[in-house]
Amino acid sequence: MLRWYNDLSWPQQLGVTFLALLAIMVVRWIGVQIARGLSGRHKNSRALFWATQISGLIAFGAAIVVVVSLWTHGGRRDALPLGLVSAGVAVALQKVWTAFAGYLVLLAGRVYTVGDRISIAGVRGDVVALGFLYTRVMEMGQPAPADKREVWVGARQFTGRIVTITNDKIFEEPVYNYTRDFPFLFEEMMVPIKYDADRARAEQILLRCAEEATQDLRELSQEAQSRLREQYSLEGDDLVPRVYYQLTDNWIELTVRFVAREHGIRILKDRMARAILQELEQAKIGVASATFELVGAPELRVAVRG
Repeated sequence: MLRWYNDLSWPQQLGVTFLALLAIMVVRWIGVQIARGLSGRHKNSRALFWATQISGLIAFGAAIVVVVSLWTHGGRRDALPLGLVSAGVAVALQKVWTAFAGYLVLLAGRVYTVGDRISIAGVRGDVVALGFLYTRVMEMGQPAPADKREVWVGARQFTGRIVTITNDKIFEEPVYNYTRDFPFLFEEMMVPIKYDADRARAEQILLRCAEEATQDLRELSQEAQSRLREQYSLEGDDLVPRVYYQLTDNWIELTVRFVAREHGIRILKDRMARAILQELEQAKIGVASATFELVGAPELRVAVRG
């Protein structure tokens, strides 16, 4: 069947291409506005996000079909040069295509989406935007010693920097997702005490403080853990706080393990630390620290002149 644009001149073909792409953009804009109106006040809802992403993907595919149909039809003499140029562009933009393929994987899979807390390519934080080529992450700090972390914030709190990562990184490096299937973390807090201290009383204090701080989380985490067991072949961990002993040369390390949300961990641990210190002081149990006892010294002679 003959197509009406077989005999279009170059200027006419450019005009038709422009009008077709403009129509695609207008249709996409109308679709986004309808989705925004249906979402109401929740301007940052995930439904609106996915509606925007899917409409953009459909528009991109339609634009590719329009351009290919208009410029490679009817055995035109310029089809072969255009094909060679397209092949060269495809090779030159290999990284771009790989990033776009990563975007398609993110849409189809369960790697991460907007709102998830992830760690990828050395960057830790919350996903705030997901585009065709890039993922943008609101960076958070690292709970590590100051001489070993790469940022100035020493906890899982935002640094204020937004980091841009190309989507092709999901093919090259592991992605750690803190929130996708189990929106809770297992945290630990270590308290050193002396060997002659009341260990049983100290353990009771740690357990009581952890149970009081996480009481409202255990029921929710149990439901999430049940769903996790149904989805994966995985044995669940104990969600009830528990204290573990570790013997060292100087003291006994009492480590309390408990469940916490993926956000607000620093606030939770601060509240627990204050309560633990107060109860240890009331029980007259001191927190151990490194001390040195001088057991001998060489004889020292002092000469005083006139």
